[in-house]
Amino acid sequence: MSAAPLPKPITSWFAARGWSPRRHQFEMLAAARAGRHALLVAPTGAGKTLAGFLPTLAELIEKPREGLHTLYVSPLKALAVDVQRNLLTPIAEMGLDITVETRTGDTPSNRKQRQRRRPPHMLLTTPESLSLLLSYPDSFRLFADLRTIVIDEVHAFATGKRGDLLNLSMARLQTISPDLRRVALSATVADPEGYAHWLAPGGEEDRVTIVRGDPGAEPDISILLPEGRVPWAGHSGSYATAQVMEVIEQHRTTLVFCNTRSLAELIFQQLWKVNEARLPIGIHHGSLAREARRKVEEAMARGELRALVATASLDLGVDWGDVDCVIQMGAPKGSSRMLQRIGRANHRLDEPSKAMIVPGNRFEYLEARAALDAVEEGELDADDFRPGSLDVLAQHIMACACAAPFEEAAMLAEIRTAAPYAGLTSKGFARELEYIESGGYALRAYDRFKRLTPETDADGQTVWRVSHPNFVKQHRLNAGIIVEAPMLDVRFKNGRKLGKVEELFAASLSPGDTFFFAGMSLETIAIKDTDLIVQASKKSAMIPSYMGARLPLSTNLADRVRRFLSDRSEWPGFPEDVEEWLSVQGARSALPQPGELLVETFPHEGRHYMVAYSFEGWNAHQSLGMLMTRRMESAGLSPIGFVANDYAIATFGLKRVRDPRPLFSPDILTDEFVEWVQGSHLLKRAFREVAVIGGLVERQHPGKRKTGRQVTFSTDLIYDVLRRYEPDHLLLEAAWADARTRLTDIGRLAGLLDRAAETMLHVDLPRVSPMAVPVLTMIGREHVAQGTVDDELLMEAESLAEIAMRVD
Repeated sequence: MSAAPLPKPITSWFAARGWSPRRHQFEMLAAARAGRHALLVAPTGAGKTLAGFLPTLAELIEKPREGLHTLYVSPLKALAVDVQRNLLTPIAEMGLDITVETRTGDTPSNRKQRQRRRPPHMLLTTPESLSLLLSYPDSFRLFADLRTIVIDEVHAFATGKRGDLLNLSMARLQTISPDLRRVALSATVADPEGYAHWLAPGGEEDRVTIVRGDPGAEPDISILLPEGRVPWAGHSGSYATAQVMEVIEQHRTTLVFCNTRSLAELIFQQLWKVNEARLPIGIHHGSLAREARRKVEEAMARGELRALVATASLDLGVDWGDVDCVIQMGAPKGSSRMLQRIGRANHRLDEPSKAMIVPGNRFEYLEARAALDAVEEGELDADDFRPGSLDVLAQHIMACACAAPFEEAAMLAEIRTAAPYAGLTSKGFARELEYIESGGYALRAYDRFKRLTPETDADGQTVWRVSHPNFVKQHRLNAGIIVEAPMLDVRFKNGRKLGKVEELFAASLSPGDTFFFAGMSLETIAIKDTDLIVQASKKSAMIPSYMGARLPLSTNLADRVRRFLSDRSEWPGFPEDVEEWLSVQGARSALPQPGELLVETFPHEGRHYMVAYSFEGWNAHQSLGMLMTRRMESAGLSPIGFVANDYAIATFGLKRVRDPRPLFSPDILTDEFVEWVQGSHLLKRAFREVAVIGGLVERQHPGKRKTGRQVTFSTDLIYDVLRRYEPDHLLLEAAWADARTRLTDIGRLAGLLDRAAETMLHVDLPRVSPMAVPVLTMIGREHVAQGTVDDELLMEAESLAEIAMRVD
């Protein structure tokens, strides 16, 4: 294709660099000129961002105008800043009079006010900042002539609550500017048709042109194995720190990805210890202050750092051309995530990206191999589209009301054009309005919850308006989807503080549960406000402590690992110790076939163990462990505790499990699950988040911000009132939905239990099996910060492995 459809300044710019637009960039331009919505799926380095903006640049050159022409929405503030930097350069080089600005939570308030009065041609923002813009009366004027909205890295938020908010915002924008064109960009979309449905007004995917970019150069991915051996246990990959430093020394700039913030901190410290050349190395994750993150981003952009240790905060799209190597510490947990991270190296379509994976243990070696094969075959992780969240809808309705009173029937029709809410019934919408009008039946006596008031207009239609101007201020101060998880203080009854644990872990505890902390076994007494009250216990700690946010093992990688176990023809390509591990497992016990649930039982050091190799991910296994130990207790099996990783769950107790089938019965999700969720603080924690998002409880008042303790106190009081007097309240329903999906991974759990009876293979053994070693070494260790005990784990694993690997 020639560059004829493009205006001269653009073709001249390409020609001056010896470049020509790619096919997919022309196709995106053609879709724009046909007035069609578009989804571009193209590999990293293919010029996706330019393809998204090319129609805007062409239109503004051909038909210059004032006012906001294009909105660009990014999941990350850093990405918006990066895109602005990368757009301004070509615009300046083309000599174009086109303005580009960012608007995020970091933007100064005076600039935000000026942007509403005199907007740039292109505004780069986030879903939350866009929703806030829509809450102003002048949003109708600001967006009246909006032509295009470009959603970058759409896979990062389309299936979550931020995606719900963004889709509702697009529905509002389409009402304000009916000819608005929607564009989405991504490198890692497994189901383009599903995303086209999400993107299209009314979910009509045939109105979306799907453009697929040409594949780039095959990535150069390897598995880094110091001395060719793979550890039995651990998950940080920290045993390879010296080799990672050698790789850093051999490259211009290396990105070192870690799966959690605590692991990133640990690896950063360990790299410093072996950084004898004192090379400049940085760290970047979401818990760092904004100034620290910005300083690191700017240093990277200037090419001043030789390495940067990072988490998912840099998974997406930030383009640093000097990065020539990516290292993944620990297994990647998904092929899409691996591809996204690999794409940070070179960021050029025609050059192979170089990446290395450092597996933490033998199962992680198999997972790393699975990720390599999946990337090579272009297999991506599936996305789970679900109905929109009720708390997000309440926030959006309030934002619209802050801008202007709305007519009830028209608002319902508009909301239904947002794909996640296409199935919203009139009754469901009435419940939302009743909640915002009064807080619900149990709270209607309190004026602070009466945010909206209905009126009847001259045509007999119901019109809703904000009850008082203070509610408008309150909404704008508190709107947002990301609710930071607070920490709880661990205290004895006398008030002595032992430290802090993440609330998600504390929320899963019931009175009487024991856990390791500060080197002690502690028994849970109660959770009061933001304190976890405990007492020292002589009982063995039953529950391992929560280790921070964990990335779930994707289903497709889990399936590939299962296939490795059963397909002996793959084994000769594995390291010798991994091949031996699997061979002895097959000889001494069994190797699960695809779709089979292997459950082993065996005695060890006076305890009876049961290990199930279910491969459903840590979150689902953690939930199952909580439920199963409750059922074992009821059955008189005297459980002591459980431990879980991504691949298996192990319970241990005083009595032998002779038949594991009843423990995996699906009715555990109706009996023990409801009892556990309500008896623990999981539901209360989920309610706190939906209450903040849904506007029932505010985090900030004008001039002051509530502490986490105050927010907790407010939401817990309301939660107790609703549980007692209005158990079917809208937000309790939303909290249950969160508890079932995000907090406990009930979908994968239910699938496992439904299959268990038919697919279970129970093997009773005289002693521990080779495949059980990685999970058993975690017992009593998870209370220590991630990675800090890897050396101890390795020693313990070796002694356990001697027993497991003995063939007799």
